[in-house]
Amino acid sequence: MNRIVIIDDELNICESICFAVQKAGFECSYFTDPLKGITHLESSLPDLVILDIIMPSLDGLEICRSLRKLSETLPIIFLSSKDEEFDRVLGLEMGADDYLCKPFSMKELIARIRVNLRRSGYLKKELKESGESIQHGPFTINEESYSAEFYGRSIKLTVTEFRILHGLISEPGIVKTREQLLNRAFPFDYHVGDRTIDTHIKRIRKKLTAVNPDVSPIETVFGVGYKLKS
Repeated sequence: MNRIVIIDDELNICESICFAVQKAGFECSYFTDPLKGITHLESSLPDLVILDIIMPSLDGLEICRSLRKLSETLPIIFLSSKDEEFDRVLGLEMGADDYLCKPFSMKELIARIRVNLRRSGYLKKELKESGESIQHGPFTINEESYSAEFYGRSIKLTVTEFRILHGLISEPGIVKTREQLLNRAFPFDYHVGDRTIDTHIKRIRKKLTAVNPDVSPIETVFGVGYKLKS
């Protein structure tokens, strides 16, 4: 059974998430004291961590930095308030995998937990790839398994990155506005700003460049958004 740890100084949020996570079939524990939380994590890493950003004594950004020194692959999901966009962007650049804005849908959180565990190879329950794959040029993606390949090599994308790339690949050559990409990436979240899309695109491009530095398939349409070159 996958083990998930929550660190959030709000007890009611911890209890609500823990109840939903356990109901979904995962083992769960939580800490409202971030110092106790990081001490526990340093001695025993779980399969996924859910972090609040703003907390007393030690914030989620510092915890994320410490965790990344221990593991590059541990899935980390940030929780943040709608007015903390700068911190969310910084968290992604520091190595967080995903984030949700408060208030959020528990259904969406569980979906993101499952996909992040699957993406990182942590999901202990066997999952078979199903559904039809979409192919365009060097890309092959499968919406059911949230898997993606670029020039035949697997690329590890977060849930948000996958949804953005899927939106671009589904309609190559068509310009997608930042708002359209936001709606696809965060269907349950209305507090995410445009700047976060730019950050996700930057991360996607970096992963594609690692596979083939000579190809730049995502084109910026200044003042509008992005498109996949047809």
